[in-house]
Amino acid sequence: MSPTALVAEDEAPLRRELCRMLASRWPELQIVAECSDGSAAIAALHAHRPTVAFLDIRMAGATGLEVARQACNMAHVVFTTAYEQHAIEAFEVEAVDYLLKPVTVERLDRTLQRLRTRLSEAPKDIGTVLEAIRQGFRCARSADIPWITASLGNSIKLIATEDVLFFRADEGCTWVITRLEKASIRTPLKELLPALNPDVFWQIHRSVIVRVSAICAVRRNELGRLEIALHDSEEALPVSQAFRWRFRGM
Repeated sequence: MSPTALVAEDEAPLRRELCRMLASRWPELQIVAECSDGSAAIAALHAHRPTVAFLDIRMAGATGLEVARQACNMAHVVFTTAYEQHAIEAFEVEAVDYLLKPVTVERLDRTLQRLRTRLSEAPKDIGTVLEAIRQGFRCARSADIPWITASLGNSIKLIATEDVLFFRADEGCTWVITRLEKASIRTPLKELLPALNPDVFWQIHRSVIVRVSAICAVRRNELGRLEIALHDSEEALPVSQAFRWRFRGM
């Protein structure tokens, strides 16, 4: 009997792309349900009883962790997540696997290889693992920073994170841009990102993190590349190929 899969992802472009990649890299796998929220995923889980469940961690209706609890002893679980540091350590177990967004072919192939090996085994009870992951995300969220200490000329200034429009890495430092001023910090973007709320700030380029609510429009420039216009800034921000998936539905 061919293995079956449920794919739950609340961003339609990402869901379609993951399904396309699965069809290409594992043709024998039959996708029996594609869900846009956690509630639909739970219903599909019990209706289809898939072999594997690919679950986005953050969904409306029910989170991926809540869906995974329903999948205990029923399906092998693979999480998709945008978190890169704090909570990711909780995934380093044998019972589950994870795919970091944006999903790459190389990483997907490693995950599928593990899944093929596990198909001969019954799915494990991952309740303890899910609790560890939940605690990991709680620690990650507690790291959200309310203030940033930045250099402004010869002065040191406290900038409220809620005032920041975007961060840009350039000239050996990280620039902090607000509606009124531009200051610098020494913290690299890769170290700054885990301390920011992922619902509030998105990385759109290896050198740019932007406040989502500051985005006015997404457009193509004269070279056909995506760039972002902001409400309170005349600067256009580039969107790299690795992060274009965030805007495919726009």
